[in-house]
Amino acid sequence: MLRKLLIGFGCFEIVRPKPVMDMCERIGLENPDEAELRPQALWGARLEGLLFVWLLVRGREGTTAGSALLGLAGAVLVLLPQPVIELSQRVVYENTDDLELKPWIEPAARALGALYLLVVVLSMRSDETTESDEVLPEIEPKSTA
Repeated sequence: MLRKLLIGFGCFEIVRPKPVMDMCERIGLENPDEAELRPQALWGARLEGLLFVWLLVRGREGTTAGSALLGLAGAVLVLLPQPVIELSQRVVYENTDDLELKPWIEPAARALGALYLLVVVLSMRSDETTESDEVLPEIEPKSTA
């Protein structure tokens, strides 16, 4: 169920990244109306959504590079959110110096990192039957006639 929810979120982020970005701005910025997105910011959000969907749909067959990248980003966000926050502000916004961060931006960034790690873990697990759950074909004993 969680996998399907995250796939749905990823699809929404691919098709409509602006509402997702607006929500993130309201969560993290004191002055979200003053934020000036760079043109590539929406494409970055779409890429994030695409990576979520790709990993969750493909599962273990997905790219290990994508899983590694998302896992590394998640781990860094959980452990060292401040440098990532500063870097992402510079990459995403034209007017970084004018933006005021809310006090809970670090916990929110850690939560995003945990979400990335959750996507990686879910992509490694299969909702389908696993090898240990599969029924092995019966082997008929050879007749000695």
